[in-house]
Amino acid sequence: MPFARLATATTPTCHIGLGLAAVGRPGYINLGREEDLGTDRSVAALRTRTHELLDAAYAQGVRYFDVARSYGRSEEFLADWLTAHPGIDDVVIGSKWGYTYTAGWSADAKTHEVKDHSVQTYDRQRAETAGLLGDRLDLYQIHSVTPDSPALTDKELHARLAEAAATGITVGFSTSGPAQADAIRAALAVTVDGEPLFRTVQSTYNALETSAGPALAEAHDAGLTVIVKEGMANGRLAAPHAPDVVRAVAEETGLGCDAVALAVVLRQPWAGVVLSGAATVAQLASNLHAAVVDLDADQLTRLATLAEEPRVYWERRGSLPWH
Repeated sequence: MPFARLATATTPTCHIGLGLAAVGRPGYINLGREEDLGTDRSVAALRTRTHELLDAAYAQGVRYFDVARSYGRSEEFLADWLTAHPGIDDVVIGSKWGYTYTAGWSADAKTHEVKDHSVQTYDRQRAETAGLLGDRLDLYQIHSVTPDSPALTDKELHARLAEAAATGITVGFSTSGPAQADAIRAALAVTVDGEPLFRTVQSTYNALETSAGPALAEAHDAGLTVIVKEGMANGRLAAPHAPDVVRAVAEETGLGCDAVALAVVLRQPWAGVVLSGAATVAQLASNLHAAVVDLDADQLTRLATLAEEPRVYWERRGSLPWH
């Protein structure tokens, strides 16, 4: 598996990846984005910003980069960066299909993305991804599987994904919503010719939303690599929005609220890669301090009190405006 390359990395940050959702398009739901990106959201400006982030991440030991068809031009920006650095051959590249970007490079679009897990969408987006990332693509994930997703039962789609796996691409899935655990367990049961189809799972897990934890542990025990997204809860765990408990622990550790929030995730024994969604180089540097945060039992107990009911968390997330 491509993720075996991460196992050979020895930097403290090798278990932190960089996701490009926040910089591949002008609009996203992260809090504080107006300050992070400013007014220039042009393609050229975000391409430059993305490349600066990739440069900084690689220099500091990050070796997994995560994009998606629906993240605006994230695949294109990443492909440009890879072309400009032909000697970099030790990174793992993951993308996702299943959502189509429909915002037309506007932060004010009525609809930013449209979900469709059909075979037709897979075929179209697989070709689009191949046209940009070619043989640099290591991992292709179904974007945001929920328990009612046809991707869990569509045998024709499963056959297509198995064909991709036979060429050396790792096949995975991501989850979202209050029933992530149910989606994970249903996906673990999907087989083709008696063999498990999925080799990775990417799920939301953070101090506010911990409900997928037991299912992610089961996925890890089944041999899947677990990737964690939204460890910062779309900015809700970062200053200046962080709860008082996070602020207090951050002060005790001498590091940022963001580093504390990501450290909570990194210490989970099933967490293979934890994504930073940084929009600035300074944010990235602060996020990467999570690798050296040492939380004691008392701090962990206090942070555990932040967990919300899944439906409450996802309703709050669903109400966040696109900035």
